[in-house]
Amino acid sequence: MSFLHQMWQAPFKGFESVWKSIGDFLYNNVFSFINNRSWKILWPAFGETLYMTVVSTLIAYILGLALGIVLVTTRKNGVKPMPTFNAILGAIVNFLRSIPFLILLAMLLPVTKGVVGKMMGTVAIVFPLIISAFPYVARMVEGSFNEVDPGIIEASKAMGSTTMQIIRKVLLPEALPSLINGFSICMTTILAYTAMASAAAGGGLGSVAITYGLNQQRYDIMYAASIMLVVLVQIITVTGTVLTRKKDHRLR
Repeated sequence: MSFLHQMWQAPFKGFESVWKSIGDFLYNNVFSFINNRSWKILWPAFGETLYMTVVSTLIAYILGLALGIVLVTTRKNGVKPMPTFNAILGAIVNFLRSIPFLILLAMLLPVTKGVVGKMMGTVAIVFPLIISAFPYVARMVEGSFNEVDPGIIEASKAMGSTTMQIIRKVLLPEALPSLINGFSICMTTILAYTAMASAAAGGGLGSVAITYGLNQQRYDIMYAASIMLVVLVQIITVTGTVLTRKKDHRLR
C-alpha cells in the first residue's frame, strides 16, 4: 500500500476503533434494551455515515471556501478584477456542479482507486463526495460574500487595505453567519449523498436500509436507519441555525 493510500485511510482506522468502544459502552450501559443483532448492524453504519459526512464536509468546505474567495475577488467589480480568469474558473465550477452525483461517482472510480487504493467502501466514497460537493460550496460561498455591503469593501480599499486584509477583516467576518448556514446546508446535502453512495457499496445507514431493510425485508432496521438519518439532519440543521443567529450582528 502506497503512502498516499495509508494517509487517506489512517483517520478512518482511528475513528473506527474509537467508535466501536463508544458503541460497546452505550450498548452495555444505555441501549441494552435494543436487539443486539440490530444494534451491531446499525451502530457501525451510523459511525460510517458520520465519518463520511464530517470528513467530506470539512475538506469540501475548505476547498470550496478557497475557490469561492477566488471567484468573488476576481470578478469584474471585485477586489482584484480578473474577468477572463473568473469566467474560465466559473465555467469549470458550473460544469462540475452540473454532473449528478451517481454519474460523477462512476466517472471517478479509476481516480478513486488511484488515490485511495480501492474503488468501493466507506473510506473510498469520501473522495467522490468531496469532488461533488466543493463546487457547490464554492458557489454558496460566493453568494455569501455577495451579501456583504459593497460600501464596507470600498471603504477598506480607500483606507489602503490589501486584498488579503479585505478578505480576512471584511469579507470573512461580515459573511460569517451566512457561511455557517451554508456549512450546515452543505453537511446535510453530503449526508443525503452518503445514502446514494450505497450504490457503490459505500456503507453507512443508507446501505443498511437497502441491504437489510429492503432486500431482506427487515423493516425494523430500515425504519430505524431512516429515523437515525432524520435525527442527524435535525441536529445539523438546528445547530447551524443556532450558530448563525449567534454570529449575526444584525439580530442584536
